[in-house]
Amino acid sequence: MNKEDVIEVLKQCNDPELDMSVWFLGLIYNIDIDDDNIKIKMTFTTPFCPYGPHLIDMIKTKLKEAGAKDVQIEIVFEPKWEPSEDVKMALGL
Repeated sequence: MNKEDVIEVLKQCNDPELDMSVWFLGLIYNIDIDDDNIKIKMTFTTPFCPYGPHLIDMIKTKLKEAGAKDVQIEIVFEPKWEPSEDVKMALGL
């Protein structure tokens, strides 16, 4: 898998509350690929996101279905997530 493949999968992983992809929302901070082992650094919309475990499981499952051997996800809260102007518009803010 290459970075573009990973991004395409992430575009299919929607936050259940906002119904927008984790990629569009800007929740993915970094993607490292070594062979077919993928490490992702990401955040949630809030530290108390009730869907956090669900999002992690969904991302891991979809990436493995797409050919990843191993997927590791590191959750960080620095920098704090701020919605982009595109996300604000989509949310009607």
